[in-house]
Amino acid sequence: MIARFAADAAPLWPEGARLGVAVSGGADSLALLLLANAMRPGEVEAATVDHGLRQESRGEAEHVARICADLGVPHAILPVVVPPGNVQAAARTARYSALAQWMSERGLAVLASAHHADDQAETLLMRLMRGSGLAGLAGVRALGVVPGSRHRLIRPLLGWRKHELATLVRDAGIEAIEDPSNVDDRFDRARLRKHLDEADWLDPQAMAQSASHLAEAEEALQWAASAEWGAHVEQDAAGAISYRPNAPRAIRMIVLGRGIRELGGEPRGGALAELLDALEAGQGGNLAGVLATSEGGKWVLRREPPRR
Repeated sequence: MIARFAADAAPLWPEGARLGVAVSGGADSLALLLLANAMRPGEVEAATVDHGLRQESRGEAEHVARICADLGVPHAILPVVVPPGNVQAAARTARYSALAQWMSERGLAVLASAHHADDQAETLLMRLMRGSGLAGLAGVRALGVVPGSRHRLIRPLLGWRKHELATLVRDAGIEAIEDPSNVDDRFDRARLRKHLDEADWLDPQAMAQSASHLAEAEEALQWAASAEWGAHVEQDAAGAISYRPNAPRAIRMIVLGRGIRELGGEPRGGALAELLDALEAGQGGNLAGVLATSEGGKWVLRREPPRR
């Protein structure tokens, strides 16, 4: 298994770069810790984020600390405060902020998380049911950036099944926490996960591979959209952006979204599609504080004037 993991992780984890592993105490993240430490002993540290939302969370973090001590891996418990409201989103933001700060303090260049093929399959199915576009269906990527920072984020287990990771941890004689709370969208997935486990005709590993192919297609679209932007978008001294469309709809959508972001807005998928429909019909509209009009074959984006 070490050779297999090394083949997956080596392209993502540069030589000489110290690795931080986010470990919740579940079998997935414990397996990642074991594999990474076996691949490059002495170059790995671990951290457990304690969201403080359950009475058990501190004990679970201390359980991980004891496992790391036995392995000789430095470990930190990172307590965070999660504000009320959208708990899942707030917890995710707090978690990555704490991990990024820990990485900076410890001189860690790369963070590894334990997303695996079953996670990827669940994400793909959930987003299919929500009617997501290509970017959403691509799922999580093997290589990214820790949100809110410039640290590299890697997911070297996307080709691994959950049961393989659980077996690895059990064979190592380590007790995993049965259902640790990562306070992410896993609770929304409970019913889907149950049905996925019961549907033996579904292959999560093949679905994860499909998500990888979709990610490659999304990268190609982004490349084409960047070329479209460079050739057909202009911005005047007043800041208005003019775009003369010369590409298929999917690329026009990306360019339009980029234009809105350039002017300080944050477009959402459904609303962005509606604005695109209006512009293609020669009309216009406003979205996220940006006014869009169709003028002589061009789409012109301007910041909305301040309200009186």
